[in-house]
Amino acid sequence: MSILVVTGTDTGVGKTVVTAAIAALARERGATVAVVKPAQTGVAPGEPGDLDDVIRLSGVTTTFELARYPDPLSPAAAARVSGLPTLSLASAAARIRELAESHRLVIVEGAGGLLVRFDEDGGTLADLARSLQAPVVVVARAGLGTLNHTALTLEAMAGRGLDLAGVVIGSWPAEPGLADRCNVADLEMLAARPLAGALPEGAGSLDQAVFARVARAGLAPALGGVFNPAGFRSTLKLSP
Repeated sequence: MSILVVTGTDTGVGKTVVTAAIAALARERGATVAVVKPAQTGVAPGEPGDLDDVIRLSGVTTTFELARYPDPLSPAAAARVSGLPTLSLASAAARIRELAESHRLVIVEGAGGLLVRFDEDGGTLADLARSLQAPVVVVARAGLGTLNHTALTLEAMAGRGLDLAGVVIGSWPAEPGLADRCNVADLEMLAARPLAGALPEGAGSLDQAVFARVARAGLAPALGGVFNPAGFRSTLKLSP
């Protein structure tokens, strides 16, 4: 059994697409997979959420959303505004451990970034990952601003004793600019390891069969794919 936590350097960086890609490749290998979204925000009852995208893209249907809040805020703030109870991280951890007993892989997708609050006591995804003793995939942007956000996320992880499973660029542009291309080497320097993947922009709109091929090409072997960071770097054309 294995538990993997997916977080982002910010909101909207591609966590759900990366989660779906990891799930798709694990399913392709024949592994039993469950995907857990501890808290979904910004989605009204009955509306499709992130897990619906995971199901559509990956074909993995064993998914669990543990709490939902309609306002697009942090889980703690969204719960406060709506008058709904906050997520219990202890209960979430217990449920995830239970799933891990019967599934080869349980993927936990966070909300926003690593230190976004889930409750009024200041509980975060970092606390959940530490409780689960699970490695963390960090999904980052390609462009300007990503280095500071990634550095802060990795520093927060190191300070809490969390293991890094890799940094993945969640949406690699079809026509990368100079900042995008230069940032690759700096992201690897921050992580002290090669990039763990780069999924192309628009991957979330693909059908399931095409998405599986894109996931395989866009994620490193540690995450189930064939992504070659050295080969990727060779395409960046940084020389004048």
